[in-house]
Amino acid sequence: MRKPRDFDAELKALNDRARMLKERKIRQLGELVIATGADALDIDTLAGGLLAMVKDTKPDQKEVMRKSGAAFFRGSGQGEAGDGAEPNPTATAKADGSTQPFELKPSEN
Repeated sequence: MRKPRDFDAELKALNDRARMLKERKIRQLGELVIATGADALDIDTLAGGLLAMVKDTKPDQKEVMRKSGAAFFRGSGQGEAGDGAEPNPTATAKADGSTQPFELKPSEN
């Protein structure tokens, strides 16, 4: 005869895993805010900036932001090595490797 499944234990394990993943995501987002220097902003400004980025539906603007983020992470790995180089989260990478200032513009509705 087959052993019955313990649905309660499986559900508890799934809930524990979901809670752990949520806590990890929250911790990583907090670390990202600190690493970019956004923790120096007041909470209203930070929330407003994030909301503006979420509402911006222009693919070209999102690509600029994605490239800026990728350049930040490439630079942050080198900056932690102790060479004194700090990543510039306000610069975006161009195709030729140079950077230009990044300005978040509110989306036009």
